[in-house]
Order: sequence, then C-alpha cells, then structure tokens
Amino acid sequence: MDQIAALVDRAEIVDVVTAVFDTVDAKNWPVCRELFDDEVDADFTSLNGGEPARISADALVDGWRTGLHARKQSFHTVSNFAVTVDGAEAHVTAKGYAYNVLDEGLGGGLWEVWGVYRLGLVRQAEGWKVTALTFDAWHTRGDEAVRAHTMD
Repeated sequence: MDQIAALVDRAEIVDVVTAVFDTVDAKNWPVCRELFDDEVDADFTSLNGGEPARISADALVDGWRTGLHARKQSFHTVSNFAVTVDGAEAHVTAKGYAYNVLDEGLGGGLWEVWGVYRLGLVRQAEGWKVTALTFDAWHTRGDEAVRAHTMD
C-alpha cells in the first residue's frame, strides 16, 4: 500500500509542477496562483542577477502577468522529473525549456532558455502547493529585449 501511496504522491506532484507552466502559458493567472503557498522562496538569479528572495505568491504571479503579457507568447516545457517525498514535503528537479515571442506589432522577436527547475512543495488539505521555485539557466539564445519586454 505504501508503494501505491508513493506513486499517487509522485503523480500529483508532477501534475502540480506541470500545471504551473501550463497555466503560465495559458495566462490563467487565478489558477496559477492557486498552485502556490502564500509565500514562495524564488530564485531567478541565473537570469536576472540579484539575490534569491522570499516573496508572496501574489507578487510572483503578478510579475509573470506583467512580463508574460497578452502580446507575448510563451511556451514552457519540463521533463526528466526527479521527485523526492519526505512526509508532507517534496522536492522536484526537472529540465526545462522556454521561449518568448513578441507580437509583430511590438517588433516580433524570439528569446529562448534551457535549464533546470528546482521546486519545493508541501502537502496541504487541498493538495500539494509550491513553496519554492528556482530556475538555473544553462543557455539562452535570441533577443534579450523580448524577455525583458513588459506591458504596464
């Protein structure tokens, strides 16, 4: 029975991680927000510099809403999931690829990135929630202005 429970946990965790990226690409911000605990340890320093930070999930999703606006298409894919579960906590490492494309009316352009995502999750009454998200960029290619483009 423990093996079945472990497989169920793994499937649920991978579903949550996949849903983070699917909801971002769909720009479904309310559902995306529900995948996170109220506070998130976020580390995007491999792309943005700075320091890792503990931020509200609302701030994280609002940042994505601004950076991945309606006139910027994004595509994220994750694979090669390594999942460890320790009671009510889980850790996931997955390879990732993403691109951003600006609408032609904004000048077009493409930016791509390859790297590794590391996520922490906790089991809550309503299911697994993401509590930590790190992206370790290995390689980027394309127009950096596309990645940086925002619409206020």
